[in-house]
Amino acid sequence: MAKNIKALALSPLKMKIYMLLNLPMGLIAGLRVSKIDDNGSEVTVPFKYINKNPFKSMYFAVMSMAAELSSGILALSEVSQASMPVSMLVLNMEASFTKKARTKISFKCDDASGIRQTINKSIESGEGQTIDVHSKGYDKEGDIVAEFKFTWTFKPKS
Repeated sequence: MAKNIKALALSPLKMKIYMLLNLPMGLIAGLRVSKIDDNGSEVTVPFKYINKNPFKSMYFAVMSMAAELSSGILALSEVSQASMPVSMLVLNMEASFTKKARTKISFKCDDASGIRQTINKSIESGEGQTIDVHSKGYDKEGDIVAEFKFTWTFKPKS
């Protein structure tokens, strides 16, 4: 099924339908999964009227949504290929913003192997496990505009 998650994420039409059913705010904001593989993912979000704040930059909540999806799509892919059902949940989030986001922003997460190891450890131990996963947002010039740390928790379902 992991290949199905990756195929779903990279198909614009299938992903739009998935977001309409499961993540409608992501659809409205214009989130797109532009890359997903065994190492990491990239999610883009456009700078458009509906995503801006009164300061003429991208609203922090929109960037948070894109950053979370960049780690969450990896977690979903890994959970889908686990040897048993595993629940997943964001336990905590930290963010820092270093530059006004006024262009399309690309959030990159390269923690797929850590997520995979944490899920396997959870299955082996039968207990919940957590991991801190990082996502960085880059503008069109390649400058970092935001950095996020999500604490994901994984636990085998009984």
